[in-house]
Amino acid sequence: MTRQKIPIKKIDNITARQVTFSKRRRGLFKKAQELSTLCDAEIALIVFSATGKLSEYASSSLQEVVEKYNLHSDPKRLDRPSIELQTKSDNFDMLRKKVTNMTQELRLLKGEEMEEMTIEELQKLEQLLDKGLTRVLKEKDARIAKEISDLKRKENQIMQENSRLKQLQILTPEQGQSSESTIICSSSHPPQDCDSSDTSLNLGLSLFK
Repeated sequence: MTRQKIPIKKIDNITARQVTFSKRRRGLFKKAQELSTLCDAEIALIVFSATGKLSEYASSSLQEVVEKYNLHSDPKRLDRPSIELQTKSDNFDMLRKKVTNMTQELRLLKGEEMEEMTIEELQKLEQLLDKGLTRVLKEKDARIAKEISDLKRKENQIMQENSRLKQLQILTPEQGQSSESTIICSSSHPPQDCDSSDTSLNLGLSLFK
């Protein structure tokens, strides 16, 4: 006796519908897990029951799978990586061309690879070198002038310091001479010449005699 196939239509009986939903959901998640394991596929399932209950399954991370789905389902996002890659490629080509030109110009300034240059190109190179030499000379003159200015400023500072030291040397001997004269006066004269009270006392005694 063969197994009778269940017709694919909505089950009217609520209890039978819930039982069938529970069994088929488990079977669906099991098949999804087997497919992910066997084929190394990223799978995410989101199921809402008739009552609004949420059931979900993800082989890795549901959020990552959903973000990947959004990335591949949005046409604008699909075009964005290719546009960004093209922009980066264009910028790289432009920078590479600029480096090549600057390298070639540097070789010419060093006097290399000039055999294939025309007279006009050599004249342009000569003008370029003259301009560069003029800028170098201006910069050199400016630095020499700055060094001279700094040396003059240091010279003025040294002269001011020397002048201040000379004034200190002049003032110091005068003070020494005044103190020495005081000492000489007190030592050369006798006590009666330096003390007026002693002189008066001696005169009084001579009168009484």
